[in-house]
Amino acid sequence: MDTSAPSPSTAPAGFDALMAVEAPAGAMDAPAARRNARPLFDVLRQELPATGTVLEVGSGTGHHAAAFARDLHPVRWLPTENTPERRASIEAWSAFLPADGPRPLAPRALDASLSAEEWPVADCAPFDGMVSVNVIHIAPWAVARGLLAGAARWLRPGAPLVLYGPFHRDGRSMSPGNTAFDADLRRQDPDWGIRDLEREVLPLAAACGLKLAAVHTMPANNLCVVLRN
Repeated sequence: MDTSAPSPSTAPAGFDALMAVEAPAGAMDAPAARRNARPLFDVLRQELPATGTVLEVGSGTGHHAAAFARDLHPVRWLPTENTPERRASIEAWSAFLPADGPRPLAPRALDASLSAEEWPVADCAPFDGMVSVNVIHIAPWAVARGLLAGAARWLRPGAPLVLYGPFHRDGRSMSPGNTAFDADLRRQDPDWGIRDLEREVLPLAAACGLKLAAVHTMPANNLCVVLRN
């Protein structure tokens, strides 16, 4: 049986099918991205506008970006990453889609810890939404600060910032698994760790002029947190 990755002409039509295919040549793969894709997609369809441009901060492998760009069309999807290897993976997933259909915009190099004025996105702004998936717990707190300041700077008034990932709630872990995961993250890097929604993220958001609009409970003790300016 041929186990090679399908060619772009055979990219599957359905969202779930696209998230299940083997990674194409040159693309990275992430099991967590596959697991969280469908529930995240359902929230994004609810929270994002039907048109406009969405900035994704930290697009990882690019698998999500390809699926969201295609299946949330006519929304335009701008992926970003801070390493050349991940930007190459985003491009590989994008190229897997048919050339005559919706694809993500070309990925941009973005270090979210930079001041908002240094983000290389002015030509596409203001944005109708921002999304960041599994970023702020595997990055220094400066990235969270930059991300929220960037949302305040580059989002249209009332547009959503959607944060997905694990969170603590008002000083408490949401599960024993999250407790163990947090400890493991901090062993890897003392600047990493699961962030507390009420005690860390929301006060910082408020300082940036962002207000909590919704909290969606997700599988595996994760949350989708929606903030608006």
